[in-house]
Amino acid sequence: MTDYEYILQQARKAHYSGWDDAELRKCVGMLEGLSREQLFALYSSRWMKDAKILKDEIFRRLFAEQLGKREERIKNLSTEELIEEFRDKKSGNVSLIRSEMQERYKAGKDKADIVNAFMNSNKSDQKWIKAQMKDEQ
Repeated sequence: MTDYEYILQQARKAHYSGWDDAELRKCVGMLEGLSREQLFALYSSRWMKDAKILKDEIFRRLFAEQLGKREERIKNLSTEELIEEFRDKKSGNVSLIRSEMQERYKAGKDKADIVNAFMNSNKSDQKWIKAQMKDEQ
């Protein structure tokens, strides 16, 4: 039985009875030897519907290069460009941009602009920035 067949068999079994932690770790470890086609077949399999941890790991392996490029691009944006893209909630990068802006705020870069952006955002962003400002006082 190949690694691919074993993982698929375990996914079928887990679909009905849930994942055993040891088997889940074993299956994640077996992903290393699979081809891109096998990874994609596993990711899109109906048996993987409830296997969030395994699907996330497969996704990372399939798209590692693209994920790294997106994160790198966000790190290289100026604060003004970050804020502009942060306000566009349909960009698909809001969470990554939020993290980058929080890191920049903590590092003391462009604090006033970041405060303004967070204060004009959702409640959790407002709460975070208020907590940061309170800690500084």
